[in-house]
Amino acid sequence: MIEITSKNNQVYKLFQKLQTKKYRDKQELYLIEGENLIQEALSEGAIIQKTVISRSCAHRLKDTAEKLNGDVFVAEDSLFKNIAQTKTSQGVIAAVRRPVVSPEDIVGSGGPGNFVVLDRLQDPGNIGTIIRTADAAGYDLVIAVKGTADVFSPKTVRAAAGSLFRIPVLFVDTEEELLRFTRAAGKKLTAASPSGSRYYYEEDLSRDIALIVGNEGNGVSRSLMEKADMKIRIPMSGTIESLNASVAAAILMYETVRAKGKSKIDM
Repeated sequence: MIEITSKNNQVYKLFQKLQTKKYRDKQELYLIEGENLIQEALSEGAIIQKTVISRSCAHRLKDTAEKLNGDVFVAEDSLFKNIAQTKTSQGVIAAVRRPVVSPEDIVGSGGPGNFVVLDRLQDPGNIGTIIRTADAAGYDLVIAVKGTADVFSPKTVRAAAGSLFRIPVLFVDTEEELLRFTRAAGKKLTAASPSGSRYYYEEDLSRDIALIVGNEGNGVSRSLMEKADMKIRIPMSGTIESLNASVAAAILMYETVRAKGKSKIDM
């Protein structure tokens, strides 16, 4: 393992710069921290470019370091804490290559799978939780509309808990681009709203939908709502008007699981 003993070290500078979205986008890299997440990255075939281990944890993480397919560095603890993303770090952080996802690849792969669309969500915890839930519910793709907070921010990566290694994320700049893509892929644009015409369980959400999860404060944009093929709502009692975005998304995505299970029983 290569030593990092100075703030002038180029790898140290790289990891500091990767704390910012602008530099993550430029380098097409993002950071993951913790032994469990790195082990999961390895098992899922993620491309780990560089890894930094704190000196006090180097012996404990020796076996993990031997499995890594990129450059491995050991940093003095005083330097490592400056690039760590958590207060109680596990002593290891890695720079991972962002996967490249193209609309052509997704459309060409076909299949009746479902997509989830992030419509300008801002909370990293919500975004990461939705990605994790989409993975668990068997969704095939996450689409992030421009204006959505950074999918590869440290908080989002932690909340996604490894799902970013398994479920692809496609970025679209405009609603028109989103519509062209979902139409080409044969998906029904599905929006949830308190004014939705039908309850979600009255519609077939088992296949071929692109489920829009709206901004935490404003919900699904008016223009996307107008263009949606299905407008659904979640029943609520009392004076509650809406649910947390990730909670609502989980309810709707797991309707896919329920509906698929029911169709198998009916067969």
